[in-house]
Amino acid sequence: MYKSNINLNLYKTFYDVAKLGSISKAAESSYTSQPAISKSIKKLEEELNTKLFIRKLNGVELTEKGKELLYYVEKSYHNLVLAERNMLENDNLERGKLAIGMPSNIGSFLLFDKIIAFHEKYPHIEITIVTGGTHTLIELLNSHEVDFVIDTSPIDIKLKKGITIKKLKEVKYSFICKKNTKLKNIDSIISLKDIVNYPLILPIVGTANRNDLDIIFEKNNLVPQNVLNIHTTEMITAAVKRDLGIGYVIYNLVKNDKELKIINLKEKLPTVDINIIYNKELLTRAPLEFIENYLQL
Repeated sequence: MYKSNINLNLYKTFYDVAKLGSISKAAESSYTSQPAISKSIKKLEEELNTKLFIRKLNGVELTEKGKELLYYVEKSYHNLVLAERNMLENDNLERGKLAIGMPSNIGSFLLFDKIIAFHEKYPHIEITIVTGGTHTLIELLNSHEVDFVIDTSPIDIKLKKGITIKKLKEVKYSFICKKNTKLKNIDSIISLKDIVNYPLILPIVGTANRNDLDIIFEKNNLVPQNVLNIHTTEMITAAVKRDLGIGYVIYNLVKNDKELKIINLKEKLPTVDINIIYNKELLTRAPLEFIENYLQL
């Protein structure tokens, strides 16, 4: 029978160096000397009889065997984190953690009230909300730094095995202007043909929401002539409130904003699905409670 006396400290050191890509950074993060880190890596390589890292001027790079080992070590590490959380979180949720990843614009209208209600019922659960782009949020999900991600379609990123995407809600887009805008004849706008004659504040070219709108413009043989491209919904809304033009945003975000006016068109504008992305097997009691009873999946 095979017997092994595993030194977990060596694997922890390997994990730190692999994730940080640097012996010096691993030493700094663990308050250990660089020679001690190097010695641990050398010992692990000797025990496994294989080279794990290639040393370079600006850090280290995993060998193919090193990448293979990292897969198993990372999986084991996250299982330990999951086990610890399960031990700490009891059925009454008197302690525990909930980490959510989402774009800031979605959270403001979809989750904020739900998070407040959850916090009022479970005040001792530590809640963390991380905002960012889709790629960043999925990376955080894959590394188990967030419990689940809320984001709009399409999720065109390779997901790890076991991760599920479920639709939460369908929302529509709308054109908006400042309520007391200086733009002339704003009430006469009834179609896309009218709206392209005004200065427009649109999401940047290449994003999913901009692509859907550009397809509609093309189908109607329309080409906007005066466009300000802005990446975030918050900045588009701010620009509209400065009366720089007509903006294009998710309707739910602005429908109750008293400073803004919704411009209703005869054409049907694009809709988008808001999804939850998660791995149920890796959810502990707190995120499960939030998903099942507050998102009501």
